Amino acid sequence: MSRFVPADRDTAYLLSPSVDEWLPADHLARFVVEVIEQLDLSELTGQYAGRGSAVLLGLLIYGYANGMHSSRKIERATYDSVAFRYVAANTHPDHDTLATFRRRFLKEVESLFVQVLMLAREMKLLKLGHIALDGTKIQANASKHKALSWAHANKIEAQLRQEVQQLLALTESSDRSAIPDGMEVPAENIKRLHVLRAM
Repeated sequence: MSRFVPADRDTAYLLSPSVDEWLPADHLARFVVEVIEQLDLSELTGQYAGRGSAVLLGLLIYGYANGMHSSRKIERATYDSVAFRYVAANTHPDHDTLATFRRRFLKEVESLFVQVLMLAREMKLLKLGHIALDGTKIQANASKHKALSWAHANKIEAQLRQEVQQLLALTESSDRSAIPDGMEVPAENIKRLHVLRAM
């Protein structure tokens, strides 16, 4: 006799599920959302009518921190990943919206991303997703003093800014390529599935 638990994908929830409940308390996505809520986004909200700018910024920063440079892949992740759904507040911004937002507010996105990285470094996080903050890419402070000098803090910020600029350049080249992300099922295969189910 088999002891496998039968899979039931058709039973509906009694209450609507909350994406918040599916994400661990110490997850990077929560950190990104909480930090962005504390940032001054007035330059974005003033020009973007305040609708969704924090969500779009959060998706870009969380995506880039996890090595996801393509706006198409970030859009797809809002459907496939619980963490991206959490950052997107269970919405699914279009890849064109993400790319246009990034291009329109490139300097602001760069500046805010550097602020997130600086805060992560101050909180002694070793990594922010795939971005190392432990001295692997950024020189560590080996000073005997606990406080950073102003010059050293500016040097660290300049290094982070340079890395963010390189990351954003890589993102732009990813968005300009016409290669599909490979996650979509061709329409003729979907029709075949419906025919098979009808049989």
